[in-house]
Formats: sequence, structure tokens, C-alpha cells
Amino acid sequence: MSKPVVGVIGNAHRVENRFEVQMTGERNLRAIAEICGALPLMFAGAPEITDIGALLDTIDGVLLTGARANVHPTRFGCEPDSRHEPYDQRRDSVALDLIDACVARGVPVFGVCRGLQEMGVAFGSSLHPEIRDLPGRMNHRMPRLATGEIHPDPEVIFADRHDVHLTRGGVFARLLGRDCIRVNSLHGQGILEPGARVVVEGIADDGTIEAISIADAAGFALGVQWHAEYDPQSNPVNRVLFGAFGKAVADYKAARSS
Repeated sequence: MSKPVVGVIGNAHRVENRFEVQMTGERNLRAIAEICGALPLMFAGAPEITDIGALLDTIDGVLLTGARANVHPTRFGCEPDSRHEPYDQRRDSVALDLIDACVARGVPVFGVCRGLQEMGVAFGSSLHPEIRDLPGRMNHRMPRLATGEIHPDPEVIFADRHDVHLTRGGVFARLLGRDCIRVNSLHGQGILEPGARVVVEGIADDGTIEAISIADAAGFALGVQWHAEYDPQSNPVNRVLFGAFGKAVADYKAARSS
């Protein structure tokens, strides 16, 4: 029996400042293969390359990954600022239309970090380019050395750094069987005001929105602000989330096949 296929969005990148590529982190691919039991298939975050209709005829789910680039401010009614670059407007174009199509058709979609932000914007949320600049917020960006350089140890960078309090009775609380979890933190941008269909499922101690679902979605439609793809093989919280996504993907494939 063939495996379900999960599309993984690519990010624009330039190699040696010359060669334009689309890329995604290997940990995203491993999480899908090893925890979801599905075949990961990267597609380009570029509208001139990626036909969304053809993509949805091919895949059984979508993983919207984290990325260096922020969602462009014009997507939520703000002016761009060079301090918050880089942007990836081609990925914005693909992701926002794809999210709307997935939610309408019941194609399972799981957003991680930037993916959560894209899901929020697709359903009317606004974002803040630097959550840490808001009064009372912590620094959610990755740890750095005293010199200002990014910490060289991935175990430090991706260590659990703060609690997330889950909405009692919500999707995440039911999946995980608890009201509080601890997560890593590697982001600058975050949801400021959630859109009408964006259900807040988890909040950090400082009020930052960390987990969402989409109201009245026809299928699995969840997003997390932390990097759940880093360690689902060993982290019980992230294993449950990718496991639930994998089940939704398998169920979608079975329903489509029948």
C-alpha cells in the first residue's frame, strides 16, 4: 500500500550569493517520514512554479515550515520596514492561497513558526514584527552569546525555554491531555490580533500566542509557534502533534481513495 504524501513548502534562498534555490530543513522531512509515516515532498514557495490545484491533486497534507523571512506587512495592512527584512513575498503568495484551499477542502495543514503566522494572516490576523518589543514580552528569539553571535550549540538553541498554557477543553489540550506544556522559542514575529476564525489554543506566560486552530475547518488545521519539527522523535509533546497530523493525513488519503 502506498504511503500518504505530505507537501512541504520551500523557502527562497541564495547559495554563494549567486544561485537561487528552494530549500527546506531536513528535520521537517524526517518528522514527516519518521513520525507521520508519510512521504515528504517539497514544493516551491513560488507561484510561477507551483500550481496549487495540481499540488492538491497530488498530496494528502501540507506542512508549512518555519523560515528566516517574515510575512510581508502588506499582507496584514501595515507598511514594510527594512529593519524586519528579509521577506519572501513569493512564499506568501503560495502559502496564503494554499491555506485557504486546504481549510476549505479538508486537506490537513500543520503550520510551524512562520507557518502559524501564515495561517493567522490567511484568516485575518495581524502580526507584530518583533514580539519582544511589546511591553511585558520576553525575547522569543534564539539564544545568543555575549558577543551577539548565535549560540553554536543546537541543543541550547532548541532547548525548551518557556511554558505554554493550553486552552482548557481546546484541541491541543485534548490531544496532549494536559493544560500546560514547555516549548522551544526561535521567532521574532508573532500574532498580534487574531482573526475571527483563528482560535487561540495556547498562550505563553507573557501573553504571546503559541498555538492556534482554525474554526470550522473541514479537516486538521493547527499551528504552533515553536519548532515542533526539531525533536518529535524524542519530545513527547511534539511526537503527539506530528502523530495527530500523520493520522489526519492517512485518514484523508483513505477517504480520497474510497
